[in-house]
Amino acid sequence: MNIIFMGTPEFAVPTLDMLIGEGYNILSVFTQPDRPKGRSKKLIMPPIKEKALEHNIEVFQPNTLKDQKIIATISNMKPDLIVVVAYGQILTKEILEIPTLGCINVHGSLLPKYRGAGPIQWSIINGEKTTGITTMYMDVGLDTGDMILKGEITIGENETSEELHDRLAVLGGKVLKETLVQLKEGRAPREEQDHEKSSYAPMLTKDLSEIQWNKKAEEIHNLIRGTIPWPVANTK
Repeated sequence: MNIIFMGTPEFAVPTLDMLIGEGYNILSVFTQPDRPKGRSKKLIMPPIKEKALEHNIEVFQPNTLKDQKIIATISNMKPDLIVVVAYGQILTKEILEIPTLGCINVHGSLLPKYRGAGPIQWSIINGEKTTGITTMYMDVGLDTGDMILKGEITIGENETSEELHDRLAVLGGKVLKETLVQLKEGRAPREEQDHEKSSYAPMLTKDLSEIQWNKKAEEIHNLIRGTIPWPVANTK
């Protein structure tokens, strides 16, 4: 199976590792551009780029996927499948229609709950007891595509979003592995999401981090856990 992989942060690395280890042909990796970091503003490459270069996989870092040259480049690779894990860019309808088997996203929640960029943090902040990974066929909406498989885990009473992130990252690779097995065998399920039960998990901001002492102890505890490692709960 010929695959284009799209991802950026550390969360996506175990999934790419799995694909490489299982012998899938990774045609290329798409990731976000290198970004300046720290006081020195030195350009730092995304974790996925580092992993791809370790395995001599060609890397593309376009500012946008709407560029017709980029779309043509992807089309010319003739991928069977595009796998997306926390990439950080929207795939256009043109790109979604390129791979013969479609585009599959590995999302860090049990959809339709917690669509969006911050599912791990918000699941803790909101006091959820369980969460997991959902693989889904991508469409033009934000995490609205038909679901394939899920893997569920229990959230520890004192677990932080940083700790949960690491466990879900590993689980993502495992759920995708089984997803691809079923896809190759022609028995992968396709379940439409119940959109009335959906919820949104936006990216966290610093405004969220101030502790409101009039809230219940459990809510404060969840906020502290959910904002580690960033933006970190604080008080004035």
